[in-house]
Amino acid sequence: MIKVKNPGLQTTIQDVGRIGYYEVGMPPSGAMDQFSYKVGNVLVGNDDRAASLEITYMGPVLEFERDAVIALTGGEIPPKINGKPVPMWETLSIKAGDTLSFDFVKGGARVYLAVQGGIDVPVIMESRATYTLCGIGGLDGRALQAGDELKIGDDIRREVKVGTRVPDELIPTFSKRHEIRVVVGLCSYRLTEESKERFFSLDWTITPEANRVGYRFKGERLDFVEREQPFGAGSNPSNVVDLGYPIGSIQVPDGVEPIALLNDAVTGGGYATIATIISPDLNKMAQAKTNEKVRFIPVGIDEALEARKAEKDKMKQIREQIISQQQEA
Repeated sequence: MIKVKNPGLQTTIQDVGRIGYYEVGMPPSGAMDQFSYKVGNVLVGNDDRAASLEITYMGPVLEFERDAVIALTGGEIPPKINGKPVPMWETLSIKAGDTLSFDFVKGGARVYLAVQGGIDVPVIMESRATYTLCGIGGLDGRALQAGDELKIGDDIRREVKVGTRVPDELIPTFSKRHEIRVVVGLCSYRLTEESKERFFSLDWTITPEANRVGYRFKGERLDFVEREQPFGAGSNPSNVVDLGYPIGSIQVPDGVEPIALLNDAVTGGGYATIATIISPDLNKMAQAKTNEKVRFIPVGIDEALEARKAEKDKMKQIREQIISQQQEA
């Protein structure tokens, strides 16, 4: 078991996500930075879908009541075992009675704690991911609280030796300025040409309203093309009759403060979406935090697919590197 002494700011149980239920209004939830989450599971020998802890901004204090193998990936929230700093992106051993804690965030926004065997909580709609807005998944559908006890599972795919490390050149770096690639659409035609140009030329600032549901940005007002609103649409020019919201889609209610909808967002509504973040850059968005700057970069479908392939190739390279380190043992 793992005992939660202090839950941190927001620590939830997440996995790859609740895939296949979007059409009935259920968002996927799951790890916001899928790359870091998956690397963590590789480092401890878990199945790709094993449940981990997603730690946001300020880490928890966790007491391990049994020996375990762990890995910490994602943003720079420096971890410590019994007060002594330990590395991230590396397979670690932690003993019964040891305490895992974290220092102040230095870069990025989210850390993933993978434990060999996974975090054992009930599977709901084919996932263990926490969706707090509906109170399902994870531990009672909520963020962790002091006094919680987490059961460690026993579903181990392979043994990984302690000290196995992701090569430095394959570890993401985090800054306070982010270039986020987007595919333009579905309703970008609703913006004036001048506003479309401004959207891509501005450095947008992330507001304090930045969480698993979505990130809100401040910059300048964007203008919509004037028209007579169709029957069924709201009165504001940013309204449409109805629209499905892809993960990463960006809407601009009333032309003020764009919102990027993320893992826990509603699946549809009545606002025009002007662009959608490409899947590899959703990982980057997950590691951005309040008051940092974002520049949106328009790309075509071919470039988006190439970026997705490059990320898959990087993950494959990490797997091969980890396997080779076992063979050298």
